Amino acid sequence: MCMLISINNIKFKVKVAISQKETQKGMMGKKFDGNFNGMLFVMDGDEYCFWMNNCIINLDIIFIQDGMITKIHHNCPPCKNDECRNYCGEGDMVLEVKGGTCKENGIFEGDELVY
Repeated sequence: MCMLISINNIKFKVKVAISQKETQKGMMGKKFDGNFNGMLFVMDGDEYCFWMNNCIINLDIIFIQDGMITKIHHNCPPCKNDECRNYCGEGDMVLEVKGGTCKENGIFEGDELVY
């Protein structure tokens, strides 16, 4: 499923990951293309940690609670083994976009995500 969201009037066409399988796979082995430029994970509001195992591009990992950005991990690099760094935060959603997107577009903690 895809949907449009925006932060500070910057629009993202995102793939939505709802199932546990979709969430576990995430952006592993994928690049963003003309069909989408973000992946939105629907969570249940607890603390989560993401890692970059088998990803092929750097990502900004954005934690969102009740539509508000609570944490941003910038330009997280891929890793190729089980010793990957964890990027943790709390939220009911997590948005992954191309690494550097937040800094390039002035997206900060406290900004609002709009559907």
